[in-house]
Parts: sequence; C-alpha cells; structure tokens
Amino acid sequence: MLCGPAGVGKGTVLGRVRAQHPEIWLSVSATTRQPRPGEVDGVNYYFMSEREFLDREARGEFLETADVFGLAHYGTPIQPVVEHLEQNVPTVLEIDIQGARRVKERAEELGLDVMTVFIAPPSFEELKRRLIGRGTETAEQQAKRLETAKIELAAESEFDVVIVNEVVEDAAAQLWNIIATEFGL
Repeated sequence: MLCGPAGVGKGTVLGRVRAQHPEIWLSVSATTRQPRPGEVDGVNYYFMSEREFLDREARGEFLETADVFGLAHYGTPIQPVVEHLEQNVPTVLEIDIQGARRVKERAEELGLDVMTVFIAPPSFEELKRRLIGRGTETAEQQAKRLETAKIELAAESEFDVVIVNEVVEDAAAQLWNIIATEFGL
C-alpha cells in the first residue's frame, strides 16, 4: 500500500517505478468524483454514480471505502486485488490514510500480508507548493487538503516504511526495492 498526503507525488513516484517495472499491477479504485482532464474510466478510476457506489459497498464488493473531504467516495474493489496477490503479481494500492487503515484491518481478516509505505514531503511548505502548483483543485479544496495533510503527516509512524520524496528518482528507487523485496523479485 502506498499512502501520503495529496500533492506529495505518490502518483509521480509510482509512475516512475511502473515505467521501469511494468509487471507491477496498480489497483484501480472506484470513485464518485468527476474525471479530471485525460483520465479514462477503468484505467485511472472506475467512475460511477453515488448510487452505484453505495450499492456495491452494501454488497461488500470493496476492500475499503472512504468519503474523502465530503466531496467524493473512493473504494478499492476487493476481487482483483486478491486475484493478483494469489498469483504473486507485485500489487500496489495507492490509497489515502483512511483507506490504508481499513485495508490493514480487512487484510488481517482475509489472511493477506500487506506492506505499508508512506510517501512524505521534504517539508510542509514544499507540499503546499506542489499541491497548489498542480492546479487541479479550487482554493477551498486546496485548503481542506492541506488541513488534512497535517493530520496525515502526523500518522506516518503507523506505516512500515516512510520514503521522503525530495528527488523523484531516489524515492522511486526506494519504492522499487521495497516491492522487489516484498514479492521476492
């Protein structure tokens, strides 16, 4: 599992690793938020209505779900994750703190072994610069994400490994070493 506050560069770091190691399977989450420019249904997320999401949640089809910032629901479909892990395919969930906590609980219930990795910024000011610089949220959403980031940064001790994303290539190399060790590659 890969976690960290919004804007820390989780997707960028993971993208570098996956470019060099395409055998990694990235779990595709479901969400009720609208697609951002360039996002593709079934590739970046499974985009669905709130009703569809809540119906699937009620049927137990998610490994975890979260209501993020009161703006959208997110969830990890359970079946594809279990199938990939059973085949020893390097599997990564890019997930928020709430989701990580729930996945840890569910993994224990299901007898799955999970490694948790927290991507941290070099500083809070750098995180703020990155979040604002990506230009994907309104000023109000940015403020909410930064407040949440303070809470998330305080939770980094809950994770097995913390990687500081100061230089993307270095963070990516660290992440690959963790994945390779975990999956015996």
